[in-house]
This record gives sequence, structure tokens and C-alpha cells, in this order.
Amino acid sequence: MRQIIDALASKRLFSLTLGTRLALFLVALCLFATPEQVDGQQLRDVFRTVQRSVVIIRTAQIGLAPYPQQGLVSSNGLGSGVLISNDRVLTAAHLVESADRTAVEFSQGEVIPASVIGCALSADVALLQLDRSPANYTAAKLSDSDQVAVGDEIFVVGSPYGISNTLTAGHVSGKRALNNRNANANIEFLQTDAAINSGNSGSPVFNLKGEVIGIVSNIMSKSGGSEGLAFAASSNTARRTLLDQKPFWTGIEGIRVEGSLARALNLPQPAGILVQRVAEGSIAARGGIRPGTLRASVEGDEVILGGDIILSVNEMPVEEDCDFDAIYGRIAQLKLGENLVITILRQGKIVKLAIPITQ
Repeated sequence: MRQIIDALASKRLFSLTLGTRLALFLVALCLFATPEQVDGQQLRDVFRTVQRSVVIIRTAQIGLAPYPQQGLVSSNGLGSGVLISNDRVLTAAHLVESADRTAVEFSQGEVIPASVIGCALSADVALLQLDRSPANYTAAKLSDSDQVAVGDEIFVVGSPYGISNTLTAGHVSGKRALNNRNANANIEFLQTDAAINSGNSGSPVFNLKGEVIGIVSNIMSKSGGSEGLAFAASSNTARRTLLDQKPFWTGIEGIRVEGSLARALNLPQPAGILVQRVAEGSIAARGGIRPGTLRASVEGDEVILGGDIILSVNEMPVEEDCDFDAIYGRIAQLKLGENLVITILRQGKIVKLAIPITQ
């Protein structure tokens, strides 16, 4: 009998030990699984709080038909942006800098016309003013991007290929500074491995708190699609160039000409800005700045010739290493009623245009 009792006790002890091991295994499994589950849950919850602040940017403009076609054609642009107040939106400058018309589409389908009020071309960020506030809006908060570090988890929300509210996640893979002669206008870009595609221009980059740390500018790609290397102007760069000072928009799409091309165009100085397009309703259009009229290939690059060539702005000459933002900063300092004086080369003659500041 004693042997039977000892055997049963031993069997029970083995059973309890096995059960304890199983319980410990399950606890350990849960502990290892929890961080990933929490991160996924956090990302989902944060996305829900910010998605209504992300918008689609639609643009329209009329320009020269692509070679070899003739005449003018209408073209549309598509990108993304983020609402930062009840009536202002941040987006990419290259998307709207010469647009004739701009509209902002919200996640619930409401479409509101908007005006470009500021472009910082070096940083590739722009500020839009809505014609009215959306019915139900959620504005995003700009973070202090100086606190962002390489390795931080981030996510991007935008409209790649026009598919709204698309989320991609990744990390900050680098921080790049673009220094220019104006020490107060240092430009910083965040590099990310999050997937970025056509239509993501102007998309906000969020941290896991749901704060905007950057505005998507461009990708480096051989295929034209996401290859794991994208850049976004940091939130502090957007703040310094557009929010901490008076924003300004010329409506001009131009390219700097210098060297042999400047000599071929008979410029009286080493460099100038060759006007490619002028947006309707912009200060450049009001002042009579003329865009190019003839598409041409120069050293493998397509340019539009025949337009005005800007030589100086308020006596500040265009130089070979000129900083466009410094020129725009000079313009932004003008007060209502003062004149913006632009010196141009037009059909071989130097002309000065005085454009009154009205807003």
C-alpha cells in the first residue's frame, strides 16, 4: 500500500511540475509577444487620431504642351498635405508653386478651394490658406524636430497614386542639413525608409505621439517608386520658413541659368532666373512677368525659352550661388503699399517692373 501511495504522490508531483512549466511557458510567450502587440495597437490608435488631419491636394494649371505637340494644355497635379489649424495646410512647394488653381479634399469628401500664401523652395514646403474652415476638422500638431533621432519609429499618411489615408511605417534613417549663406535659414531634411510613392508629396511624417515631424519632399529612385530612401523637410524647418515669418508666394516657376547658357542668352551678369511658368492670380502675374514660350533641350535637360530672365529683386542681384529663399525673404519684408521692383531681361532689353504689395 505504501508503494502505491508513493507512486501516486510522485505522479501528482510530476503533473504539477508539468503544469507549472506550461504556465511559465505561456507567461513567457505573452511577455515576448506583448511589445509587438502594443506597438501595433499604438500605431493603430494614433493613426485614428490623426487621419482626419491628412488631406489630398489637387492642382490644375495651363502650360505648354509637351514636345512635339503644339499649343497649350491643361494638366492636373495630385499630392498630400496636413491641416495645422482651422484654415491652413502644409504641403510640398513643388506641388503648388506654379499652380493656377488649388483645392484641398478632406477624408470625409469635403473639397475646399485654397490659395498658396507661402513657398520655401529650398525646403520644398508650402503653406495654403483655405477659403473657409472645414465642417469638422482635426488639426495636427507640429513637433519639435530637434528632438528626433535616427532610429525613431515614424509613420507617413498620404495619398500615393490617389489612394487616400494610406499609412506606411518605418524609421528615421538619417538627418541631413542643407546650409546656405543665410544662417537663419538652415534647411534640415529627415531621411526615412518608410515607403513613399507618387502622390505622397506633401504627406505628413508623424511620430508615435501623432505629432508632425516632417513634410515629405521627394524620393531617390531609379524606378520612380519607393526604394527605401525618401526625404522630408523637418517640422522646425517648415516652422522657421513659413510660420515664424511672413510667408510669401511669387507664383513663378523658374530655373537658374549660368555659365555657357547665361552667355548664350546674352545675360549682362553671370546668372539669372529664367521664368518657366507664372501662376494665375499670383503677384508675378499681376506684375506682368512673362513665362517661356518655346520648349528646348539644353545639354539633355528640357527648358522653356523665351520668357523673362530675372536679374535682380529689390536691388538684390541673382548670383551663381544665390539663395532663392534669401530673395523671397527680402520680398516678404515689404509692407502694404510698397513696391516690389524686379529687374528683368526681356527680348534683349533690361526692364524694371514695379509691383505694389497689396496683401
